Parts: sequence; C-alpha cells; structure tokens
Amino acid sequence: MDGGSDPNSSPQGAARGYSTAFWTANGVELLERAAWYGVFVAITLYLSRILGYTDIQAATVSGVFSAGLYFLPPFSGAIADQIGFRKALLLAFALLTVGYGGMWLLPTMFESAGLVEYGREVVFNGLDTSGQKWLFVPVMLIIMVGGSFIKSVITGTVALETTPANRARGYSIFYAMVNIGAFSGKTIVKPLRAELGNEGLVVLNLFSAGMTALAFVAVLVLYKSRVQATKKTSVSEITRSLMAVLSQTRLVVLIVIITGFWMVQHQLYATMPKYVLRMAGEGASPSWYANVNPAVVVLTVYAVTRLMRRTSALTSMTVGMFIMPVSAFCMAAGNFVDTAGVLGMHPVAFMMVVGIAFQGLAESFISPRFLEYFSLQAPEGEEGLYLGFSHLHSFLASLLGFVSSGFLLEAFCPDPRTLTEAEQLQRTAALAGEGSLPEAYAHAHYIWFVFVGVAFVSAVALVIYGRFTDTEQATPARDDDANGSP
Repeated sequence: MDGGSDPNSSPQGAARGYSTAFWTANGVELLERAAWYGVFVAITLYLSRILGYTDIQAATVSGVFSAGLYFLPPFSGAIADQIGFRKALLLAFALLTVGYGGMWLLPTMFESAGLVEYGREVVFNGLDTSGQKWLFVPVMLIIMVGGSFIKSVITGTVALETTPANRARGYSIFYAMVNIGAFSGKTIVKPLRAELGNEGLVVLNLFSAGMTALAFVAVLVLYKSRVQATKKTSVSEITRSLMAVLSQTRLVVLIVIITGFWMVQHQLYATMPKYVLRMAGEGASPSWYANVNPAVVVLTVYAVTRLMRRTSALTSMTVGMFIMPVSAFCMAAGNFVDTAGVLGMHPVAFMMVVGIAFQGLAESFISPRFLEYFSLQAPEGEEGLYLGFSHLHSFLASLLGFVSSGFLLEAFCPDPRTLTEAEQLQRTAALAGEGSLPEAYAHAHYIWFVFVGVAFVSAVALVIYGRFTDTEQATPARDDDANGSP
C-alpha cells in the first residue's frame, strides 16, 4: 500500500508496490464475486421454489439475467469513463445492494407467501399463484446494471493502477480475488439451506446485500485513484464498435462455435442445481459441486498453458472443445450407475462432480487462448475495440443454454410439485433407498445427452473453421500466459 511516497515512482517500487485504489478495487471485487455467485448458483432454485416460476420461466429469466451481464459492460464502461471510476463504483454497489435487498424482501412482502407440503417434504412456496412474482424482473434489471459496471471498472482500475513492471502480477492478484470470491459465495449456500431449508434461499440475499453494502463503504472511504483514463469512450462509439465486430464474418462464426462450449458450461448454473436435488435428494450440495470447476481451473491452467505453449491458440481450443462432450457424458452417467453410492456420494452427485472436473479442464485449454485468438482476428490497431465484445459468446450461451435447460428439465426431470401425489411419495421413498424413481425421471440423463451433442458439434465445427480460415494467426503462448477467464 501507499506510504508517504509513490510506490510506483521507481522500478524497484513498481515491482512490489500497489496503490490504495488498486487494493480497494481488488478487495471489493472479492466481495462482489462472493455476493454474485452466492445468489447465481441458486438463482433457478430461488425463482422456482420461492417465487413459484416454472422451470421454463426460471430458465428464461435467469438466461436474460446472465446475458445482460455479458452484454452491458462495454456500454457501462463508456459511462464510467465519463463520470469517473469512483462514482461508477459507488453507483454500482448502491444498485447491487438495493437489488439483492429486493430479492430478500420480495418473498416477504405479500400474504401469499407460505409453506406447502408435497410428499414428505416441506417447501417454501412463496408467490406461486401470484402475478406479483414478476416484480422480480425490475429487481433483476437493477442487479444487472449494477453488475455490468463492476466488470468494466475493476479491470480498468487494475490497468490504470499498475505499471509494465508489476502489471502481470497485478492481474494475477485480480484473478485470485475473483476465484476466492466465487468460491466463498458458492460455499455459503449449502449451510444456509441445511439450517433453514428453502428459506435459506431467501436469507442468502441478505448475505449478498451485506457484501455489496460493505463494498460501497470501502469505495467511499478508500478508493482515491491518482490516475485518470486518458481516453474517454462514448456510448455511441461502443455501439459502432459492436457493429464493426458483427460485420466481420470470421469473428461471428468463431463466436457462434465457441457459444457451444459455453452453453454446456452454463449448465453448471442452469441445470445442475435442480438436476442433482431432484435426482439425488435434498442432501446433495450443488453449490459445493460447482466449486469443483474453478478449483480445477486454478490447479491445471498453468500446466495446460505450458503444455500447449508451442501450439497455436486454435489447436489448444480444439483440444478443450473435444473434452466437453466427455464432461457432459459423465454428467449423464450418474443416472445409470448401478450402485448405492460412490465414496459416500449418490452416484448422480459423484458423476456430476467428475463431469464438472472435466469441464474445468476443458476451460483451461480454451479460456486463456480464446482472447489471444480473438484479438488476432481483429484489424490491426483495433484489437482493444474488438476485445470489448469478446464475451458475446457468453451472451448467446446464456440465452440459449438457460432457455433450453428449462424445456429439458420440464421434459425429462420435472419439478416434483408437478407430479401426482403417488409419484411424489414414490420419489421420496426412492431417495430413501426404497424402490426406484417414478417413470417421469427414467430418462433424466437425456438432458446431458443433448449437451453431449452440442459440445461435439461445436468441436467438429471448430476443426472445420480452422481448415477453411487462413493461417491460424496465433503466436504460441508465453510461459506466463496462465490466466483463465474470470
């Protein structure tokens, strides 16, 4: 941190010192990621179990929620350039605190909220029969706008508050904060649900609101950047940039192909939580299983990048794309593993963890090299402009991946509340080890077979893409290029 003198005033100081603004930005990034992932890993459960959304409704709303957070940051970043990073962060955390607070308050505002019983389980039903459940949409928009500022301003702060001598380490610190926050947020969901049942899905939002309120105070007191952005970009310029990206056929095709990978990756939040709870019972821990993905990325990304350093970015991405069908197949396999349990886990839960581990490995091959390859497809001198929209694949994948998840869940792994009373009792008995699940769940693994197909087609398409484009235009990765995508 700063002393009386500028730690970046000499090469020696630059190598070891960072400003107060740098540390504040990274600290609030940790808090914001903990808040976001704590909510998002359980968002479809919250919408269905608390607000009474159907699987399709919950998936559609969640997909729009996620898509907005990938699409809006370039535009929010332009606004942040105009008003200043400090004001932008204060606005962002104020919006996030109001939004998460609204998610806690909404189920408690109306008399229709209550408990209903089906089978042998009691579920907090919330606004099941009330149109008031759609009040979540404006709350979602508040969180979406607030979150979009965070993505652009924090990375911008890291860029401004570092020098060439300490920038690589600065981004490593940032990436570590992202993963620590994500891990922390997902980890807290299980204890809350274990202690409070489904009402824990409501209380969780108080935790998130508290994290973002604390971040607001930290920015208010500590964030005083000494460096200002020299170039301010307008929203109209960002819009023109988007049009320029969409006019490049090669880039659009690449975005569509990589969307297949992210469609499968997004099932970590769209399908997995509901699937494991319905197939393995309420004792399953979907939020903890989701943590396997970042853990594997952190453990493998450096080794994978070194292994592939002499290959092109496209080759590394292709290897990762062919790992994804294996990931989705493992997720399906739990439904036909004939055993009472593996390492003390339900076979559905165990194979889900295995599949998520393969997913993290695939990400280590793809994420570090995608931005490299994407930037090299841009016209010379316009790399930065194009990289602002490098996450369009996640925008598309959020919409397609979540919406398809809703339809697949309703078809092959339905909400237990939609079953007959006899089927509900049969399911409860089966989860207790007495008999088999109802016929409605006999083909639940078909969901993952669909995503096996999506992943395989995407992998083959990437091979064809490489054959029909010009030279791969990608330099081998440097030994220190070991950051995944936060």
